[in-house]
Amino acid sequence: MDRLAVAAAGPGAGDLLERTEVLRLDASRRLDPDRRGELGQFLTPPAVARFMASMFEARGGSLRLLDPGAGVGSLTAAFVAEICARAKRPAALSVTAAEIDPLLADSLAGTLERCASVCHDSGVAFRAEIDVGDFIERAVAEARGGLFAPQARRYDCAILNPPYHKIRGDSRHRALLRSVGIEATNLYTAFLEIAIRLLEPGGELVAITPRSFCNGPYFRPFRASLLDQTSLRRLHVFESRDRAFAGDDVLQENVIFHAVKAAAGGSPGAVTVSSSATPTDADMTVREVPAAEVVRPDDPDRFIHLVASDLDRQVAERIRAFGARLGDLGLSVSTGRVVDFRSAEFLRAHAGPGTAPLIYPGHFTGGFVRWPNRDGKKPDALLVAPATDPLLLPAGTYVLIKRFSAKEEPRRVVAALYDPERVRAPRVAFENHLNVYHCNGAGLPAALARGLARFLNSSLLDAYFRQWSGHTQVNATDLRSLPYPTRAQLERLGSHAPDRTLTEDEIDALVEKELLSVADKTAPNPIRATKKIEEALDILRALDLPREQQNERSALALLALLDLEPGTPWSKATAPLWGITPMMSFFARHYGKTYAPNTRETVRRFTVHQFVQAGLVLANPDEPGRPVNSPDNVYQIAPGALELLRSYKSAAWEKNLAAYLVSVGSLKERWARARIMERIPVTLAPGHTLELSPGG
Repeated sequence: MDRLAVAAAGPGAGDLLERTEVLRLDASRRLDPDRRGELGQFLTPPAVARFMASMFEARGGSLRLLDPGAGVGSLTAAFVAEICARAKRPAALSVTAAEIDPLLADSLAGTLERCASVCHDSGVAFRAEIDVGDFIERAVAEARGGLFAPQARRYDCAILNPPYHKIRGDSRHRALLRSVGIEATNLYTAFLEIAIRLLEPGGELVAITPRSFCNGPYFRPFRASLLDQTSLRRLHVFESRDRAFAGDDVLQENVIFHAVKAAAGGSPGAVTVSSSATPTDADMTVREVPAAEVVRPDDPDRFIHLVASDLDRQVAERIRAFGARLGDLGLSVSTGRVVDFRSAEFLRAHAGPGTAPLIYPGHFTGGFVRWPNRDGKKPDALLVAPATDPLLLPAGTYVLIKRFSAKEEPRRVVAALYDPERVRAPRVAFENHLNVYHCNGAGLPAALARGLARFLNSSLLDAYFRQWSGHTQVNATDLRSLPYPTRAQLERLGSHAPDRTLTEDEIDALVEKELLSVADKTAPNPIRATKKIEEALDILRALDLPREQQNERSALALLALLDLEPGTPWSKATAPLWGITPMMSFFARHYGKTYAPNTRETVRRFTVHQFVQAGLVLANPDEPGRPVNSPDNVYQIAPGALELLRSYKSAAWEKNLAAYLVSVGSLKERWARARIMERIPVTLAPGHTLELSPGG
């Protein structure tokens, strides 16, 4: 443990963060990849750190801060910069920064010295110590007590980007945690659990973690502990998987949450829920919602729902209006019984005498199971033998759900029907990457099964599932927790077109007709609105706009410029003249997406400006000479683009798109050419030249 003294002078708060970022980038380059994976090290970028620090109330004359898994000290530096920039500062700040990696601890010491200088210049007494070692070991030793145990410490604030790594059931860490009553399956929940215990009553915790703890059976003990010990005050979700930790190839969906330790636990009357693509986005959506919208009081699993917009609320309200549970329907859901590597000796590439169909996710085609699958690489059959008898189910109609979906798949919940009329066999086996709906180990009535599959394949259900599931796995526990329509409603849904594959649009229309007939007609229609936004995103990708414009804000701007409400077909698109403020009112009125008024400039600079550059939109066609900063600026979809977009979802779309792209090129290509033209050649030695692109 190193103790740092207060320095007499040094950098300002802004310089503090810049110098810490240099240390972070250098450390990230020098870390051994294998050890980094073992320790779950993903160092916090400065924008994320600043955003997290801004969530603290941090009132009091003297503050004690815990930063476990501190890395190079980015979070502590952001906390120091935040409190020293406030008009009312604490008199003193004491920091405990824990770090297991000696390589990072050296850089951390330098960061804390600069923090001391900033605090000194701001009139804040500063004291810091570094615990170099295993945070879990130290905390467990303190919790156990005893003659030689370190003295237990308590804190007013804790700021965490905890390590992300699974804890094996037979590992030393798992045994240590269990010895003090903590059940944790991942290092990040273990760090959070310990940090909560070390907070004083009323103490604050701000953490960035994978979103996976919000649902699923593995994190149920942690959710219970978190919600029993603290009040959730703020939840922020990043819409993009790979933007919060853009330099580290992190593809988890991340959430930042702010919680306050409370004697009685539970959540307050309201929770602030927000979302953005990155922490610096000015067009962040922010809502204050009742605690019951975040954690349903009647949910035994205590899933945490991120209801970040009015459209999300409409989705949740419609799903929650369904009053049935699986038990009410007489149904169960289980994972497939065949784990292929454990049954390798019984697997057969093709069906033959004495075998049964073996169904994998790869057998899904158009909402049904297609078997055999001649194009697949997986075995098609399982040998029928005494050893495989427990793995087999009788012939019948089953509803199947993929347990895992690819990160690029547009849907999280993907259902298919196993129809015994299409696959004729007396028995069937389902592989472990499937969830199987069944009725006491047998098939479902055909109409009920069709209706259930259609409900699960609806845009409404998928949008609801995403509110509390931040990963690509769909567990049987997740499916058991869902509200379902009644048996009669599902059977009506399944009675339409029984022998035909329905498109997603047809399924959504049926769900709306059969299940949502009493919906509030004045509110945004969640099925149509969700689908329209997804379609607009599909168009932006097809037009090859840069990634920074392939987001919900840009999709909404495109819909506004076409005056397309959720129920209006693309063929009816028009070209009104829109200012930015009326466009944002259109977002809220028709799509339930309300952005703060101060994001008007963001919509103009980071969406509409690029639309104009791409030739998609005209600026001030009514008065081309209008100044750039005029409050009267208006925009209109270009005639060629309007003609193209009216053909979306028609047979002519692909042909029209190809012709359009040839005529205008893509904005991405033009910017790439511009970047090449702007490069500066730098000669290092004869025959060795670098071309540097301009940057900050």
